[in-house]
Amino acid sequence: MTSPGTELVAPDDAAIPVRRRAHWHAGVLLAVLLGGLYLARRHWPALESGAGRLAGADQGWMLVGATAALGTWAASALAQQGAVLRRLPGPRLVAAQFAASAANHLLPAGLGAGAVNLRFLMRCGLPAGRSASALAVKATAGAVVRLTLIALLAPFCPGLLRLPDLSATALLGALGAAVLLGALLATPLWPRCHRALAAVLADIRALHASPARAAALWGGSLAFASLHSTVLVAVTRAVGLPLPPLQVALLYLAASSAAALLPTPGGLGSLDAALALALTVSGAPGAAAASAVLGYRLLTVWLPLLPGLLVLGVLVRRKAL
Repeated sequence: MTSPGTELVAPDDAAIPVRRRAHWHAGVLLAVLLGGLYLARRHWPALESGAGRLAGADQGWMLVGATAALGTWAASALAQQGAVLRRLPGPRLVAAQFAASAANHLLPAGLGAGAVNLRFLMRCGLPAGRSASALAVKATAGAVVRLTLIALLAPFCPGLLRLPDLSATALLGALGAAVLLGALLATPLWPRCHRALAAVLADIRALHASPARAAALWGGSLAFASLHSTVLVAVTRAVGLPLPPLQVALLYLAASSAAALLPTPGGLGSLDAALALALTVSGAPGAAAASAVLGYRLLTVWLPLLPGLLVLGVLVRRKAL
């Protein structure tokens, strides 16, 4: 028989982990909100000038762009479902993609989205290794789709994409990358990389044994790239930029593929510069090109940023991440 003192102490001891989890969840929510506010404050001049330039834009085309932007998260969720054999909870999966998109603008090189999706898949019961492999499968499918679309659209826009002249610096950089790759093959890290690559290839083969999963993976990846291109096309129409839609889509695919190589949060800066340069070189006036890029960012980053961070906090609090 327990004493009264023991009965009083036990509930307090049991409540300690609960309090710690609550504090941790509150800390995560505060961190992501502060990160979002810092990001918005840092880029406030761009937001302010973009709002001014877009004030006279065609609202109908902007609505088309906003609708396409909303569809990108559903497409991302479809591709993520296609990357795993296990059935994932649909509403939570879409919410996780929305939250991952916001987190991706706080950390470089897609680390934010990767971390959110990794935690989500692990919460759904997938082992850590299998979850990481699913993310790699999805990323590989996305890259293959972008390159395939570029190859298909390029013949319809002859001369639009031109390979840059290779300078001595670029050649030295390529040589250095080859040397680093050769050094990696000679280190103990290579067997681990080889095993990880073999696991990804095995998962791809297993997914393609299920036609439904393969269709979701490739269909979602195709829809994701197409919808982002549609957002930019709609914004260029809204600001009166005189470029054909196929050219705009091709420029977006090429610029986003190039920007993916630069480790900036969500491509901010790298994608902006690449898009503005591509549109300007293709004959668009500088002011219209800048306005189109700002409008694209407004629909895909700034407007969804705070709601996405709030969804991220809710998912963390409910232990969905």
